[in-house]
Amino acid sequence: MSTTVAAPLTIEDAELLVATARRAAEDAGVTVSVTVLDAGGHLLAFRRDDRAVLISGETSTRKAYTALQLNSPTADLVDAVQPGGLFHTLPTALDRPLLFIAGGVPVHRDGRLIGAVGVGGGAPEQDHGFATAAVQALV
Repeated sequence: MSTTVAAPLTIEDAELLVATARRAAEDAGVTVSVTVLDAGGHLLAFRRDDRAVLISGETSTRKAYTALQLNSPTADLVDAVQPGGLFHTLPTALDRPLLFIAGGVPVHRDGRLIGAVGVGGGAPEQDHGFATAAVQALV
C-alpha cells in the first residue's frame, strides 16, 4: 500500500500567496493584510499594507486560522454561527482565535490540507475574492 504525502507549504508558496492576494487587492483599490499559515497553524508569512487598518492584521490571521481548523473557506461558515446554526456556540465555546467572516481560505495540495491564507481589510466578499485568487495561483 502506497501513501502519497503532499509537499508542505514552502516559504516560496507563502510569498506567492501574499503577493497574489495583495496584487488582487491593489487592483481593486483596497489596502489589506495577508496571513499565511502552514498545516500546523504556524505563521509562514504576513504582510500589512502601510495604509491598511491596524485590525486587519488580526482579522487576516484569525480568518486563516479558522479556515485551517475547519478546512473550509470562512465565507462558507458565516451562516453556521448564526442563531440556530450548526456552529452557533463555537465562537464562544473555545479559547481559540476563530473568526467567522469571509476572507479565510484553506490551501490544499494533492487533496491534502497544507495550510491557509487569510485576508483582512476590505469588505468580507472582497477579502474572500483576494484569498481565493491567491490560492488559485498556487495550482
